[in-house]
Amino acid sequence: MPTFRLHEEPLQDGWLDAYGHLNEAYYLVPFSNATWKVQDHFRIGSEYFDKTGCAMYTLETHLRYVAEVRAPNTLSIETAILGVDAKRLHIGHTMWSGTRECATFECMLLHYDTRAEITAAFPEDIHKDLRDAIQTPTPEWVGRALRRLE
Repeated sequence: MPTFRLHEEPLQDGWLDAYGHLNEAYYLVPFSNATWKVQDHFRIGSEYFDKTGCAMYTLETHLRYVAEVRAPNTLSIETAILGVDAKRLHIGHTMWSGTRECATFECMLLHYDTRAEITAAFPEDIHKDLRDAIQTPTPEWVGRALRRLE
């Protein structure tokens, strides 16, 4: 399945560090905003939460800085569904500045019923749509960990 381009936003001046680069903490903001767009796209966003009480909670993330980002800039986020099981969703985002890849981000999300305070399986129709959207082959950067220094 192809990737999705569901989110784009301008770089904010308040996100810049003393060197005029996008501060490392603020890379997460557009990625997080893109995750909300993905949730809406697959009908598991805020409207779904209001109706069902079920939410997507982030369990783990990994962020790679690939190229510097300077202002002015508009960041475009490309998203891939990397995997899904009954209760978890693995997604990956790539941040683009024009045609230049700037960063990658992957996260594992958990489907959680906030009313019952337990993990919950995705509804079957949503689970099927997520399974059908899994990108193959998986991008080479998925599943990487930090290299250990000796």
